[in-house]
Amino acid sequence: MTTSSASAGATTPSSSPTSTTDHAPTPLSGAPRRFGSLGSLGPVGLVLAGGISVQFGGALAVTLMPRAGALGVVTLRLFAAALILLVVCRPRLRGHSRTDWGTVIAFGITMGAMNGLFYEAVARIPLGPAVTLEVLGPLALSVLVSRRAVNAVWAGLAVAGVFLLGGGGFSDLDAVGVAFALGAGAMWATYIVFSARTGRRFPQADGLALAMAVAALLFLPLGIAESGTRLLNPTTLALGSGVAVLSSVLPYTLELLALRSLPASTFAVLMSLEPALAATAGFLILHQSLSTTQTIAIALVIGASMGAVRTQVGRGKTTGSVGSTGPAGSTGPAGSTGAS
Repeated sequence: MTTSSASAGATTPSSSPTSTTDHAPTPLSGAPRRFGSLGSLGPVGLVLAGGISVQFGGALAVTLMPRAGALGVVTLRLFAAALILLVVCRPRLRGHSRTDWGTVIAFGITMGAMNGLFYEAVARIPLGPAVTLEVLGPLALSVLVSRRAVNAVWAGLAVAGVFLLGGGGFSDLDAVGVAFALGAGAMWATYIVFSARTGRRFPQADGLALAMAVAALLFLPLGIAESGTRLLNPTTLALGSGVAVLSSVLPYTLELLALRSLPASTFAVLMSLEPALAATAGFLILHQSLSTTQTIAIALVIGASMGAVRTQVGRGKTTGSVGSTGPAGSTGPAGSTGAS
């Protein structure tokens, strides 16, 4: 739960490719060169490192909530990420049509809503189940886009996983937290759609930077209303900036480097492991343990996500299109880091 990553163009986070093949992302201005030494990890290592960064950033956000509240943490994360991206990308403000601005504003609204709903969820339920429920949004989008009968199998696996995760009725999870996580998943699916549209209208990462700024400005009143002057505490500001780096800037850079040599379909399958990474981060940082049933439930959702990814990739090879994507042109339901 990207966002961590967002659209930067047709070949950047959470966008849909506009041609018939998988694409590597267009780099942020000079960013990959600054982190070139990270390439020694190998593409798979970079993706896994990015996923770990996202989920441990989410765990850090949970520890920050007593200081700033869920909405305050979202405000700090969005503002810090927007500031970094605006400085790095330096997007042009002139020369865009009303439709361009309408698209990027809608993208920013969706991004803010996705982050807000997810952080409200993890304030109430463990990180692993929250990410598992959130990934259902992109998974549902992938199944609907594919329209293949085999996707009924993946949908069934996901439903079985959700049923187990809730103990047959979510008696072990806060119902409001579950609702927030599902809402975040719906916003994640919407985010993918608007990310693709933004990517087709703005070069490189300009759309991402502008949408992040829109989300930050729109969220500011909510953050102030909940947290007030607590947002100005130096420690809180530092931790919020850390969340932004771990959950947005660092994973985006790592994914960008990885996709130079890693097929987008492989990237998407690796990103399907996010619920497991989230559960690990929740256990190590937040001491949130999972029952055997919940572990099986998360495994079922991961399996459904991977299956949907592979089905979508197979469809792309036979029809000349890879369908909806996640960050940096990755294909499939879990192909972006969402809001976590």
